[in-house]
This record gives sequence, structure tokens and C-alpha cells, in this order.
Amino acid sequence: MNRILVLNPKGGCGKTTIATNLASYYACEGVVTALLDYDPQGSSVRWAGQRSGDKPPVHCVNACEKHKTTMTKSWYLRIPAETQQVIIDAPAGVSSAQLQEYLRNVNSIIIPVMPSSIDVHAMARFIEELLLKGKVKQRGIKVGIVANRVKAKTNSYKSLTKFLSAIKLPFVTSLRDTQYYVGAAEHGIGIHEIITNHVDVDRENWKNLYEWLQTPEALRHSTG
Repeated sequence: MNRILVLNPKGGCGKTTIATNLASYYACEGVVTALLDYDPQGSSVRWAGQRSGDKPPVHCVNACEKHKTTMTKSWYLRIPAETQQVIIDAPAGVSSAQLQEYLRNVNSIIIPVMPSSIDVHAMARFIEELLLKGKVKQRGIKVGIVANRVKAKTNSYKSLTKFLSAIKLPFVTSLRDTQYYVGAAEHGIGIHEIITNHVDVDRENWKNLYEWLQTPEALRHSTG
């Protein structure tokens, strides 16, 4: 079972967009996929609720839901035994203790970041904590950065790419700012499930991420 954690302590950076699009991609590839939503806003759960029955299934778990039954949380979070791919949509504001919990048995971490100075500074502090306290390299966890909601010709994006080129983590891909993601989310699908050539450039950008997730850590994939 492969586990991908989508993580950033700052809210509004597009964690759910990445988590749901990954989940739908793997499901469409015939991979038995589970999506764990730890965000109290429940956006991934709502996305899964909009997914029609004729689409490849994604098993979604509301990992934040409080139960009054005697069922333990570990039992409730159990996913189908045949699951091959797990996507974890983490909440904002993760504490150091929670970080250690999320890192258990994780193979890859995707850190989405918006092209703004506030987001870049927040990510820089988080990456330091991830490397030092999380010890991701010692755990053999692959970490990559994804620039989200990008307008390529802006000064803010240029500043972001300059910063990312200076850190020792792969800058995997950039995802453009487009309403197609909003439309996809409303129907419980991924960007690659939209039938129009208007999203060809988006599918190509996502291809960089899919390929990076399948490569060994030694093969650094950078689009910076």
C-alpha cells in the first residue's frame, strides 16, 4: 500500500484540490484508492459525495468525524484490504505531535504553496520543521513542492520559483489558476476527467507530478 500525504500548515493553499485530483487519477487508472480527509472543513468528503456512480470509485473516509459509538477511531479509519493507494488530505495548523502521527508509514509528501510572500515564508518555516523534527530523509520519505493557482507571468510567481530553486527539495510542477478546478470539484471529478482540450495544458502539468511520485528519491524531478 502506497501512502501520499498532502500537507501544509497554512490554509487556503489548495491541499484538497491536489488530494482529490490525485485520488480520481489513480482510481481512473484502475488503482484501488482511498482518500482520508483529516480537514475539519470536510472538502474532500464533499467532493467524494458529488462523485457519480458511473465514475471509478474512491473510498473516502471522514477522519475528523466524531462518533458516539464504541467503535474505536482506528477501526473506523480502516480502509478496504485491497486498497493500493491512499491519499491523505491533512488539515491546516498541524502541531508537532500531529505531524509525527501523519508521517507514519507515508511514502511521499506533497507540499502545495501559493505564489505569495506570506505563503513562501510560511512554507520555509514548515520545511525546516519537516526536515529537522519530522526527519523525513531518515524515514525515507520523498518530499516535493507543487506551486498552486499560478499565473506564470506575475512577479510573485517569479519570486516563488527563485526561492524554490534555492532549497534542497524538488520543485515538481506548477498548476495554473483556472476555474476548471472549481467545476471539477463541484462534480466530484478530477481535471483529467474533464472532456475538453482546454485542459490539455493542465493535464500535462499533472503528468509531471504523477511521474515524480513513481520515481525513486534519487531521481530528482524539477520543473523550476
